[in-house]
Amino acid sequence: MTLPSLAADLVPPGECAVLVVPIDKEAPRGRLILPQVQTIRDLLDNDSFCMVVKERELREALNRLNRPPALVITDSQAFLKVAADTPFDVPMTSFSILFARYTGDLTEMVRGAMSIDRLAGGDRVLILESCSHHPIAEDIGTVKIPRWLTQYVGGKIEFSHLRGHDFPETDLAGFKLVIHCGGCMTNRREVLTRIARCRDAGVPITNYGLTIAFSLGIFERALGPFPAALDLFKSNHMGARNNYYEQERSDPYPLNHR
Repeated sequence: MTLPSLAADLVPPGECAVLVVPIDKEAPRGRLILPQVQTIRDLLDNDSFCMVVKERELREALNRLNRPPALVITDSQAFLKVAADTPFDVPMTSFSILFARYTGDLTEMVRGAMSIDRLAGGDRVLILESCSHHPIAEDIGTVKIPRWLTQYVGGKIEFSHLRGHDFPETDLAGFKLVIHCGGCMTNRREVLTRIARCRDAGVPITNYGLTIAFSLGIFERALGPFPAALDLFKSNHMGARNNYYEQERSDPYPLNHR
C-alpha cells in the first residue's frame, strides 16, 4: 500500500513550512513527538525548509520571514491562537489533520466531523487512542476534546475511551460518533480497517484535529490546504443551510426554534 505524502506535496522544494510545537505538560521531556519528527523529515526529504517554533513565538517568527511560508502546521490544541496569529492568506492546518490523510481517509473523516452538528445531549461518543500513554491533567483525549465537544453541542455527552489496539468487536452501532487519534503509532491498514468497520456499522468516524477544528469554529480554515475536502464541507454546509432556510419559509416555527 503506497502512503500519500505527509506534508511535502503542500510545501514545494525551496519553500518554507512553519511548525508550531507547544511545550506543555504533555510534551515529552527532551524530545519531539513522532508526528512532528515525521513531518520535519518529510519536508527535508522534499528539499523544503521548515521552522519550528512554540505558539507564543509564532507571530514574531512570521514577521522575521522575508516572504510568507507555504504552510503553517500546528498542534491541534493550539489551533485558536495559531489561527489568530497566522495571516488569513497563509494556509494553516494541524499535524493531526495531516495524519487523517496520511494514515486514514481524510474525506471520510471530514464527513465524520460534520456529523458533530447532529449530536445531542445523551449521545454516546467513543474516543480511540492508538498509543497507551497514561493520561495527565488536561489530556487531549480525556479532558480537552470532551470539554470542547460538550460546549459545542450544548448538552452532556457520554464519552467512552479505548487505548492501544483495543477496538470493540460489536455494538459500534451504540455510538453516534467515533473520534480517532492521529494514528501516528499505528499503520494505515489498521486505521482504514477501523474506518471500514465504522462505515459498516453506520457510525461516523473522524479524528482529533478535525474534531477540535470543527468544535472551535475554524474547520473551513483548517481544511484550506485540502481543496477536495474543503469543497466537500462547503457543499454539505451550504446544502444544510439551504434546507434550513427552506424549512423556515415553509414553517415560521421550525422544530429547533420551538
